[in-house]
Formats: sequence, structure tokens, C-alpha cells
Amino acid sequence: MSIAWYILRRLGVGLLLLVIASFFVFCLLYISPGSPEQVLLGGRPSTPEIIGTIREKYHLDDPFLVQYGQWLLDAVRLNFGESIVTDQSVTTVLADRAGPTLALAVAGLVLTIVVAVPAGMYAAAKRNTGGDRLVSMLTLLGSSAPTFAVGVLLLYVFGVSLEWFPVFGNGTGFTGRLHHLVLPAIALAVTQIAYVTRQTRAAALRVYDQDYVTFARSRGLGRSLIWRRYALLNSSLPIVTATGLLLAYTLGGAVLVEVTFSREGVGSLMLQAVQSKDIPVVQGLVAFAAITVTLVNLGVDLVNLAIDPRLRKEVTG
Repeated sequence: MSIAWYILRRLGVGLLLLVIASFFVFCLLYISPGSPEQVLLGGRPSTPEIIGTIREKYHLDDPFLVQYGQWLLDAVRLNFGESIVTDQSVTTVLADRAGPTLALAVAGLVLTIVVAVPAGMYAAAKRNTGGDRLVSMLTLLGSSAPTFAVGVLLLYVFGVSLEWFPVFGNGTGFTGRLHHLVLPAIALAVTQIAYVTRQTRAAALRVYDQDYVTFARSRGLGRSLIWRRYALLNSSLPIVTATGLLLAYTLGGAVLVEVTFSREGVGSLMLQAVQSKDIPVVQGLVAFAAITVTLVNLGVDLVNLAIDPRLRKEVTG
């Protein structure tokens, strides 16, 4: 099997998952309390003429599968309808809110990698010592700390008490946005750092017990060189996979973080849409999350293919 065929197969799996997710998203209109027309009206007063317009606009008189096909065709063109609260295009609303959430997710992931990978490598290098036990204790504490509680603690200490950082909003200008991003990124990254640190330590220890590392030690290579040249490089595969899997947590954690820090992003938009029963926006958000996760998983597969010659050999036969 060629690499191109492998990529096409992964794309096919991704597209199948997107179709399944899109069917679930479309069904939100029908599993919500009330008739589809009432859901789309959002509780606003209506007349028979308005009901007729709604049914015509959203093809509600067509068979269910025809409605789904029409919705899917519109979704492929990034047309998810209009918000029943603001009457804005859902695509426009998503585009406005995606930037701050993307910045938060990237900042959280960068912070995670910068802290977790060195910490995991250090813990593995100091196996069964006080340093290893300290890192393990901190990762246990980080993994058990709720994101919301971490955010509130950071707000109180660094925002309210010390007044080092702003306590709400996205900020304006590059410096202002960066300043507003620090505390939310830390709150989002705490659990991620704990997870990636444990994964890095476990992966590095597996590599360090391999025969080629023992041979390198017998040749007199220094410990730091062995860790850099062998342990870090060969343990990168599970680290990359773990980092990619964190995206699902990032999207979910962004809701809590953005609400805690009053940030205007996709997370807070999801909460507002659910509270106001704005089904078209919820549909657009779920579709956005499904597309993002699918693309990231594909990206992780391609990165693993690039850095692991064993995987390339397995793929190409």
C-alpha cells in the first residue's frame, strides 16, 4: 500500500465520521422540545404566514432524508442558516468567535509542550529519585484539579489580589490580547501538562530500556546525549499522538475557561446558544468541532508517518 493510498483511506474515514456527525447535528432540530418551526422561531411570536415562511425556508415539508440532504449540501457550502437570536449568519458568528478560541487553544498547547515534555524527560532521567516523585506528585495534583477551579484561583491571586493580569475580556491590540490570554492559557493547560508529562515519562522509559540505548551507554556516550539523541526522538510518536488527542479536551475546556474569564469565543458562544436554544448556532458549532477534530487527527497521522520510519515501512509494505 502506498503512502498516497494510506492518506486517501484516512481521509475517507474522516469523511465518514463527518457524515455521521452531520446526521447527528441535523437531528438536533428534531430531538429538541417542540416542533421544528417552534425551535427555529426560538419562542418568538408567530403567525401562520411566518410559520409557512419558516417551513419553506428550511424545507420542512420535504421528507426527512431530503431535508437532511439539503442541509448537508448547505453545510458543505458553510451555510448553517441564521441565528434565531441575532438573525446573523451562523457562519459569520462562528468566524468572529473562532479566532479567540484558536488563540487560546494554540497558547495552551504551546505551554503544554514547553513545560510537559522537559518535565517528563526529567522525571524519566531521574527515575525513582526525589525529582521523579516530585514531578509525579505535581502531575497527580494537576490532573485532579478542575479547570474551572484553577481558573478561579488564578483570577483571585493574579487578577484580583496582585492585579498583574486583567480578569475578563479578550483585550485589544496584540499586546492587550496577549496580556488577556496568559491566565486563560495557564488554566486550560494545567490538566494537559499533567497528562503529557506522564505520557512523555512513560514513553522515554520504554525507549531507555531498549537494546540500542544500552549499546549507546556501553560505548561511553553521555547520559544527556543519549536522552537527546535517542530517548526524545524515539519517544516523540506517543507524545505527538497525546498532544493531538488533547484537542477534544481543549474544545471542551474552552467552554469553562471562556466563561470563567468572560472571553468572547466559541466556548462561550456554545453556552449562550444552548441556553437560548439557538439550534442553528449549536448545529454550526458541533459541525465546526467535528471538522476540527477530524482534521487534527489526520494531521497527527501524517506527522507520525513523517517521523516514524517503522510506520512508513508498515504502510508501504
